[in-house]
Amino acid sequence: MPPRRRKDTPPQSTDPANRIDALVPAEIAIKAEHVGAQKTRLDVWSLLVLSVLAGAFIALGGMFATTVLAGADGVLPFGVSRLLAGFVFCLGLILVVLGGAELFTGNTLMVMALASGKVRLREMLRAWTIVYIGNFAGALGIAALVFLSGQYRFGDGSVAAVAMQIGIAKVTLPFAQALFLGILCNVLVCLAVWLSLGARTSADKVLAMLFPVSAFVVAGFEHSVANMYFIPLALFIKDAGPQALMAQLALPPSALAELTWPAFLFSLVPVTIGNIIGGSVLVGAVYWFVYLRHRDAG
Repeated sequence: MPPRRRKDTPPQSTDPANRIDALVPAEIAIKAEHVGAQKTRLDVWSLLVLSVLAGAFIALGGMFATTVLAGADGVLPFGVSRLLAGFVFCLGLILVVLGGAELFTGNTLMVMALASGKVRLREMLRAWTIVYIGNFAGALGIAALVFLSGQYRFGDGSVAAVAMQIGIAKVTLPFAQALFLGILCNVLVCLAVWLSLGARTSADKVLAMLFPVSAFVVAGFEHSVANMYFIPLALFIKDAGPQALMAQLALPPSALAELTWPAFLFSLVPVTIGNIIGGSVLVGAVYWFVYLRHRDAG
C-alpha cells in the first residue's frame, strides 16, 4: 500500500508550471515551440528595439572577452586564455536571456513552431529579418561607442592588438570553413538557450548557459552577431585609430589590406547561413522530430 500522506502536506503537483524542478526535455520542446510562436507575434517596433538590445548585449560580451585576452599571449597557455575569454563572453547571452532581448541565433529555434504549424514561414522570416537588422545595429553601435571611448587603447594598446587580430582572422576565413564554424557555433548557442528554457531561476539559467557558450568561444566557432561587433571595431581602429598606435601594432600591410567593409559584409554570409543550419536544423528540427512530431501528427 502507498504511504499515507499527512493532512498538512500538500499533494505533489504534476503540472510543470508548478514544479520547482527543471523542465524535462519534452516539456522544454513544448515551451520552445510556444515561445517561438509568441516572438513572431510581436509588433515591428518592439521586436526591433529588443533586437537592438540583443546586438548591444552580445557586443558587450565581446568587449569583455577582448579586454580579458589583451596581453595574454605568451603569458597564459592558449587554452587557458580562451577559457577565460569564453567565460566572460557569456555576459552577452546572459543579458539577452535574463533581460528579455531578441537574438537572431537563438531565434532560429522558431523552426519548431513552424514545423508544428503554429506560425507561417512568412511570419518566421519576417521576425528573423527584423531581428537580424536590429542585432546588426546594436552591435555596430557598441563598436562605435567603444572606439569613441578610447577603450581599445587600454593596456598600452594591447586591447587594440587583440581586436585587430580577431577582426583580420575573421574576414580572412575561407567561405566553407566559416560556414562549418558557424554551424558548430549555433548548435552550442541554441543548446544554451534550450537549457535556459528548462531552468527555473536566474541562477539556473546562468549556469545552464555558461558551458555551451564558453565552449564555442574556446573552440573558435563563428557567431554572426558577435562578428557584427568584432570586425567593425577592428575596422574603426584601422580607419580612424591613432597613427602612432597603428605603427606600434606593426601589422603586416597585406593583412590590413584584407580588412575592409566589403570583406566584413561578405564574411557574414557563410557564418549566418551556418548559424541558421546549426540552430534550426541540428537543434530545433531534431528536438521537434523527437518530442513533438507524434503530437502534431495526431
